[in-house]
Amino acid sequence: MGTFHLAVIFILLASNVYRTSGQTCEGQCGNKFESCSCHTTCSSLSNCCDDYREFCVEIAPYSGTFFGGTDFMVLHATFNQTLINQIVCRFNGDIQTVGYVDAQSRGHCISPLLYETGWIPFQISTDNGTTFSKHGTWLSVHTGKSDPSLKVTLVNSTQWQYYGTPNVGGALRMTWNTSLVQADRVNMELWGYMETGEPYSESWRSEWRFLYSLATDQPNDGTFSFVPKPAERPFSDWELGCVRVSSSSHPEGTWNVGAVWSEDHALAWHLEDKFRQDSAAWALDKCLAWDQLEKRLPDFLSETIDCPCTLAQARADTGRFHTDYGCDMEKGSVCTYHPGSVHCVRAIQASPKYAAGQQCCYDSTGTQILTADSIGGSTPDRGHDWGSPPYKRPPKVPGASHWVYDVLSFYYCCLWSDNCVYYFTHRPSSDCRTYRAPKSGVVFGDPHFITFDGLGYSFNGKGEYTLVMSESRRLSVQGRTEPVILSNGTAVKATKLSAVAMAEGGSDVVEVRLRGAEEGLEVLQNQRSLSFSEQSWLDLKGVFVFSPIPHNVTVMFPSGAGVELRLREGTMTTTVLLPEDFQNATLGLLGNMNDDSKDDLVASDGQLVSNQSIPEEVFKFGRSWAILNASSLFTYDSEHLLNTYLHAPKHDPDFNPAFSAPEDPGDALLSQASELCSGEGSTYCRYDTLMARSLRMGNATRVSFNSHMSAVEDLKLVVSCGWLAPPNNGKKQGTRYLEGAVVKMSCDDSFVLDGPGEHTCQSNGQWSGETTYCVTDNLTGIIVGSVIGTLALIAMITSIILHSRKKKRETSAVETTDF
Repeated sequence: MGTFHLAVIFILLASNVYRTSGQTCEGQCGNKFESCSCHTTCSSLSNCCDDYREFCVEIAPYSGTFFGGTDFMVLHATFNQTLINQIVCRFNGDIQTVGYVDAQSRGHCISPLLYETGWIPFQISTDNGTTFSKHGTWLSVHTGKSDPSLKVTLVNSTQWQYYGTPNVGGALRMTWNTSLVQADRVNMELWGYMETGEPYSESWRSEWRFLYSLATDQPNDGTFSFVPKPAERPFSDWELGCVRVSSSSHPEGTWNVGAVWSEDHALAWHLEDKFRQDSAAWALDKCLAWDQLEKRLPDFLSETIDCPCTLAQARADTGRFHTDYGCDMEKGSVCTYHPGSVHCVRAIQASPKYAAGQQCCYDSTGTQILTADSIGGSTPDRGHDWGSPPYKRPPKVPGASHWVYDVLSFYYCCLWSDNCVYYFTHRPSSDCRTYRAPKSGVVFGDPHFITFDGLGYSFNGKGEYTLVMSESRRLSVQGRTEPVILSNGTAVKATKLSAVAMAEGGSDVVEVRLRGAEEGLEVLQNQRSLSFSEQSWLDLKGVFVFSPIPHNVTVMFPSGAGVELRLREGTMTTTVLLPEDFQNATLGLLGNMNDDSKDDLVASDGQLVSNQSIPEEVFKFGRSWAILNASSLFTYDSEHLLNTYLHAPKHDPDFNPAFSAPEDPGDALLSQASELCSGEGSTYCRYDTLMARSLRMGNATRVSFNSHMSAVEDLKLVVSCGWLAPPNNGKKQGTRYLEGAVVKMSCDDSFVLDGPGEHTCQSNGQWSGETTYCVTDNLTGIIVGSVIGTLALIAMITSIILHSRKKKRETSAVETTDF
């Protein structure tokens, strides 16, 4: 045997030993070995196996619309140029796309058309699909939440969606970013969406399908115009769809190729010629058919969550409601489908049985708008716009199911014809008579606590502790504290929150921790650092995370529990919001949520603090809530964290905090602290200013306290008397139905009020006074009748007189003749 062959055998044997000894990351991503690691924490711990990045890949971009077509590049891994036609990318274990190697030996994949949002696992094969050795994750995003620059823009979208209605026609135009399609020549294609089968049965199916091309082999110059023609059946049966721009090198309608898509929209411009001949009549027929369908479908309204009473409540209840991207006052939204509204929110979670959604809209005064008063009112949805796990089947398909059952029908009944009464019969607004706001607890400053029941205290232990635990709801929120360090590097006898980790049921573990005083907050999912550079909203397993800016993070769980984290002057303010389902079901440093602050300081062994005014007693209570390593949700990905928190007592017994700040009359900061810290909460502000030797720190504490108290005020119970109908043959003035609101009644001409002219919403949730009616005005009737009778009498007398005179003339004429 030659030397060359011996060398090859030796390399193969060495490679086999290397692999079988568990030292390769091929097929082992997420695992840890004795000598190296393929776990995501290996980078920060500097113990990664040599081939970690080769097999556990990172990509850029890491996200794109669930319509697919995004070309993403594999980072840090090299590919052989000979693999140009041998790369296969597999998503979710069964959806395959063909990748390629570029001139710099970098591998690329094309994201596929998906029916779901969130992190999608993928594998890469470099042997034409025989083995898949490289692993990663791709973030599939609801098209409405993706950046507009990544989509085909329908110029004057109203023209597209009203095309064929009176006075709407002409050429349609669209534009796109040419860099999103790697081709010189492109096709413009129409794709349609439809749901078939019996709703809520096993036969219910969803489908995106290529319909036809608008044009082929066009220059990729970023713009295209055309005059649409009515589609023939069966194409005209598809009333919802998107336009796709893709390379002309692929046959028309090829799935899962590099492309850029428009948003899904109502295909008015493509509908049958009958629509253009009389769009209102066509739409009414569709509206009536939808009305009959809704009567056969199960009622989902009873299980949807009620809307908050006010805009302030809606914006404060961040665990259950989130801004509707189509009507956002922060972004100057025009609220196309809700005229008169300035802001709408959606229920974050779909309803439990029917996966329905809830939308709540508010006017400039903060009053909820109801559909009984305005076409722009709040509406429930049979299909939640953002979908619902597991996403793939109706009515849980993100965006599309909502369009089919809730938006197209709005076009039929309200926008393409004037028959909204049918729509609002099945989509009436939820008022807020049974809405119950969540309770709020907060940790802020160095650190201070205000429990769900409003008890305030300070606990400066160093370690890892249970902030909130609910066994019945399977929620756990844990906090890590570390010493406060002065600007000169000196540690003081006070601590601050440096990390919060949380999970509910079998959800992913989300951890939010200080990245640095000026760098923002770092978010981890199951110990893996997440990036918000491309998307501010992330769908994770059993939890949603929203981070619009690096200093703000909101975590939302299916139970309606929400955790807000805000970075202020190097401290992390943490607010936990819990709905009433958690009543009498919480333990930990934020107390027992039961509207009784006297039993909030209960230690983990069940002992109640006998005197809450003694700091040592409170400190003893706090340290009892130190967690165990076995139950820890935290990430230990540095030597400091390993030595300080994992391999050390969870509560540091050697750290003795100062229970009160030193107040030296000669301290110049003392008078400044007195000036800054006044009113309610001044004790917290004063302590933090003097301990941290920082007015900015004290001010951050003051801001956090005031923000919490403002939120508590916003979330107070608001009494609603519910919608008040105007009387028949009359009208009302006023559409606010909360305690103290006054609604005035008036009648049409020829009718008068029978009952009170105004009603006031009372504290018991009832309107004052009896029901108001508009009845016929009897006096007017008498007057009118008298006038008519008088005129009739005059006419009769006049007739008699004229008749008598005529007779006399006739008699006189006869007599003259005879004479």
